[in-house]
Amino acid sequence: MLARLRRWREDRRLRRLGVPAAEWEAAVAGWPVVARYQGEARERLRDTTLRFLLRKDVTGVQGVEVTREMALRIATMAAVPVLELGLDWYRGWVSVLVYPRAFVPAHDREDEYGVVHTERAPLSGESWEQGPVVLSWEDVLEANAGDAYNVVIHEMAHKLDMCGAGGANGAPPLHPGMEPARWTQAFTAAWEDLDASANTGQCGPLDPYALQDPGEFFAVASECFFEAPARLAAAWPDLYGQLRAFYCQDPLQPA
Repeated sequence: MLARLRRWREDRRLRRLGVPAAEWEAAVAGWPVVARYQGEARERLRDTTLRFLLRKDVTGVQGVEVTREMALRIATMAAVPVLELGLDWYRGWVSVLVYPRAFVPAHDREDEYGVVHTERAPLSGESWEQGPVVLSWEDVLEANAGDAYNVVIHEMAHKLDMCGAGGANGAPPLHPGMEPARWTQAFTAAWEDLDASANTGQCGPLDPYALQDPGEFFAVASECFFEAPARLAAAWPDLYGQLRAFYCQDPLQPA
């Protein structure tokens, strides 16, 4: 009953939002990933995008004025990973803060081992547990398949990861039928392969930044899964299969 009431209220707000399909299409035209979604899947992607904007506040900082076009682009990128999972996976937080470019965080970070790190290097994005997602607009515009790069998907993957125990540790809650042992095996094998490539100066399928920790590996792999799926599937088919099962999508088979 409560779920139906919430949906009814959200439907009313959605109509008042008044975003024509053509406006959404124009806002996302420059992001090739959207082209994979056609027909009914495209309609659901647009609907999920707009509902994301109803549930989250996308706010500019340091002089950024977030236009509706900017908000639609960010929200669409955020909607793609949860298209088959549902927006409730983004529960527990409401804000997306948009900086003009890479930013320096004004706080320390505690890692999974309890070690506190003083972060002073510029970041393109950041996710706080039960807090906001922070993005660099300059980096949002840099999303591309060539580098398997997408800062929005990266930070949203962290948020999905945080739904599990232990925060962003590369172990999001798995669906019924998914085996944690197979997940761990696939990710461990890919980690070791990428580490070996990095140590010999070779170019692996993922940015070596993925080797920072398991949470970063999951986030970077998620970027590649949606931006450059053929590369990921060719290098690590088992890892690709685990991500396909988790996201309930197969980017190599357009919807």
